[in-house]
Amino acid sequence: MLAFAGYRSSMTEPHPEQQYLDLMRQIWERGSERVDRTGIGTRSIAGAMLRYDLSDGAMPLLTTKRVYWKTATREMLWFLTGETNIRPLVLQEVKIWNEWPHARYVKETGEDIALEDFVQRIADSEDFAETWGDLGPVYGKQWVDWPTYLAREDGLFEAGPGINQIAHVVESLRNNPGSRRHIIEGWNVAELDQMALPPCHKTYQFHVADGRLNCLLYQRSCDVALGLPFNLWSAALLNRMLAQQASLEPGELVWMGGDVHLYLNHAHLIEEQLSRSPSGNPTLEITRKPETIFDYKIEDFRVDDYAPQPPIKAPVAV
Repeated sequence: MLAFAGYRSSMTEPHPEQQYLDLMRQIWERGSERVDRTGIGTRSIAGAMLRYDLSDGAMPLLTTKRVYWKTATREMLWFLTGETNIRPLVLQEVKIWNEWPHARYVKETGEDIALEDFVQRIADSEDFAETWGDLGPVYGKQWVDWPTYLAREDGLFEAGPGINQIAHVVESLRNNPGSRRHIIEGWNVAELDQMALPPCHKTYQFHVADGRLNCLLYQRSCDVALGLPFNLWSAALLNRMLAQQASLEPGELVWMGGDVHLYLNHAHLIEEQLSRSPSGNPTLEITRKPETIFDYKIEDFRVDDYAPQPPIKAPVAV
């Protein structure tokens, strides 16, 4: 069974992280081998669910390997700015998105530049970053500036005011908590071809019950070894920020995956991580309540009781 609803660890209950390890083992041992977009190959299953109780500061932060939660948090704060250029991340030494613009640069220019040298150019030159560092209308753009179009008198259309989905959700949580429309959507079909990578964690829905805010995330495509540890943290973090802004208590994170897979070249990571046992219960404290959800800073977040086992490196499939 992959989903353990809302439990916290004890002497008799499984550690919350065990469901992640069970999912990893199921995919690796019984998943179907498939040829994928990257050409690397995966073992994959269709459909999975994980559930995490976020009460008392609990967070789905893996302990069987180190997860760089500050990196994931900086990425989430970057999403909330609506920014789509990697330069702000590069200047914070966040490397999550570097491979995609680098691959585009090499393909379009023919220059066989090392990734590290490309990233340094992004950091050193605003002009270079403007040309080569943009990812297209990825997550943040859709979240805070979903495009609209207005009809003109000549029958053509022009850009209208963007829709800030994040702000709308905060308002609806405050004023209409029983709504079934607390949704943040990233899958803008009309703009998918302009994105460096179409959204994987595509649809968030929020649910208020008994003064608690629950988050349901549907992820169409999930790299369980490298991506999912960040995705779980980020979704729980977003839920915690929204809960604070709406004066609610954190509830449950329900994660649902579509194509849930492991890359064949991650065997060493998978086998090493499956040999480890989870321990401890890391917690997150948000140290202040900013005026809006768009005003959080990295200094506002503190993690306690996090003593993970060593990191396990593996290549990102582009």
